[in-house]
Amino acid sequence: MAREATEIVLSNQDLREVTAFAAGCAEGVLEIFEADQPGDPRPRDAIITAWEFARGGERGKSLRDAAWAALAAAKGTDTEAAREAAWAAMAAAGAAYLHPLAKATQVKHILGAAAYAARAGELVAGDDRVVGARHVGQAVQRATPVVVDVLGRFPAAPGGGGRVGELIRMLDDALRR
Repeated sequence: MAREATEIVLSNQDLREVTAFAAGCAEGVLEIFEADQPGDPRPRDAIITAWEFARGGERGKSLRDAAWAALAAAKGTDTEAAREAAWAAMAAAGAAYLHPLAKATQVKHILGAAAYAARAGELVAGDDRVVGARHVGQAVQRATPVVVDVLGRFPAAPGGGGRVGELIRMLDDALRR
């Protein structure tokens, strides 16, 4: 019989801090998407909506809809880098929906936007892993003590997930030190 995950206490302020962290990370690569799809506002709207929640707004349908719209925008991109940038925006809006379950998979809600942003940066630079490491370092600097505390309540990031998964684990390791 599988053991059930333990519930983690998360306040609205915890969720707002995590979402602000994610929105800040995604915002840094938004121009990659917009260069590829200049007429598509959906990833920008997702980041704006994430910031609105982070600054005290409601966690409701508009936030979920913005995340889904950014995901849909990713499907219409012409480059992998633009797709990853759109996914970063989707993850920023989705960060508000971090589940209070002690499962390693929840770490992606906290660190996903930063990892997608790092991957977008790598791809724009010709798949340069040094650029990804630099983005991870910037995300570490961006993380507030609350974000680090929330992350520490969850198990370490799981394996898998390709290069984005590697970036999540790099960031997870760095923030837990």
